[in-house]
Amino acid sequence: MGQRLIPIRWKEFVRKLQQFGFSGPFIGGRHPYMGKGNLVLTIPNPHKGDIGVALLIRILRQAKISKEDWLNQ
Repeated sequence: MGQRLIPIRWKEFVRKLQQFGFSGPFIGGRHPYMGKGNLVLTIPNPHKGDIGVALLIRILRQAKISKEDWLNQ
């Protein structure tokens, strides 16, 4: 069995998205967001604790990042 996604701290989450070419986070509306080309990702607020696996999966899908790429980054 391969690696599994686990909850991730907000700062680590942002750092990894930056490694995938996303810029930000920027403040806008109720949640911060990050961008890459014409793709804009709304991300959770930093004070809500770790980002859970279910939310992480949804964000990765929107970001067009595979689970394998995320785990190997």
